[in-house]
Amino acid sequence: MSCHTTDFQGSVIDALQEAIEQNIPNSQAEVSGGGGHFSIAVTSPAFAGKGMLESQRMVYSAITHLMKGDAAPVHAVDSLKTRTPPEA
Repeated sequence: MSCHTTDFQGSVIDALQEAIEQNIPNSQAEVSGGGGHFSIAVTSPAFAGKGMLESQRMVYSAITHLMKGDAAPVHAVDSLKTRTPPEA
């Protein structure tokens, strides 16, 4: 994995999961990765009737604070999958 300088303290994976699950109703987030690069899969009924881009924007909106600034703990989301519970 690449080296990504950040001053973030704690688990970035936990912070991503918590931010998503707090901001997207009834969601379950699976996060993996490190070194500033992460893969995210989110399941929520809130995605029902929404297109892929709209669902992904909801996730990015929930984690934007972890992606801002030169020393942000999240440099890139390499994979982002959103689905409703029946699709899971």
